[in-house]
Amino acid sequence: MEIPAIYPAMSAPAPAPHSAGLKWFLIIIVGLILVIGTFIAVYYITGNDHPGVKVIRMEGTISTGDFSNDDSVGSEYVGNQLREAADDPMVEAIVLRVDSPGGTPAAAEEIINDMEYAKTKKPVVISMGDMATSAAYYVSAHGNEIYADPDTFTGGIGVIWTFSDISGWMNQEGYNVTIVKSGAMKDMGSTSHALTPAEQDYAQQIVNESFDEFITDVTTQRMIARSDIDNGRVIRGADAIKINLVDKLGNLNEAIEGAKELADARK
Repeated sequence: MEIPAIYPAMSAPAPAPHSAGLKWFLIIIVGLILVIGTFIAVYYITGNDHPGVKVIRMEGTISTGDFSNDDSVGSEYVGNQLREAADDPMVEAIVLRVDSPGGTPAAAEEIINDMEYAKTKKPVVISMGDMATSAAYYVSAHGNEIYADPDTFTGGIGVIWTFSDISGWMNQEGYNVTIVKSGAMKDMGSTSHALTPAEQDYAQQIVNESFDEFITDVTTQRMIARSDIDNGRVIRGADAIKINLVDKLGNLNEAIEGAKELADARK
């Protein structure tokens, strides 16, 4: 009987260092893909019905501040959204949905500054709803394109400053008001007396200067004849397109499609 030869046990070869490194590299890549995929899914699921296009709403009377409610909106609120969308790599274009009768010139100017920043990054398209007049049009004029419905009320290019005088009623009811002031015009606008001729002249000067800046900016942005809009009238969307106040007739969905086309053209 032969005694079988005894061979030493053969051990598995040690993995090459580069194989272990490759394994960890692949694990990291797969992990990143999962994280990015999850981020994208959450981005779309959480209310973005128009992938690549951010819709921002400017609705109600516009004034300075950081707020938004049923009948008014603040310049900081709108401006912050414009800047966030401009800096968001997931957003390719912005649509500003405007439904506003206007507001203060200062608020419009603040939003315009933020819109100009956004335009350096991606297209900003305006979609007008029921109304986009006065300061709301001031903002809209800075969009890359403006869409309006045929019966949208727009235009209303002008500045107004209203003063009330209830001194007649106060005298009738026996109310007496004593005003101590440091300057002749310090109580200008008080309801206890009518404007003096000097106060009215000064108020008109302020309105004229504000209006001149407003209409000069609009006619520069849109190449509109000043004589077509300087009477401050409200203009229907169907007529506004004839004088270059708006570019196209269409609703929000059409404005979104137009914004996508502008974004594609930039690529």
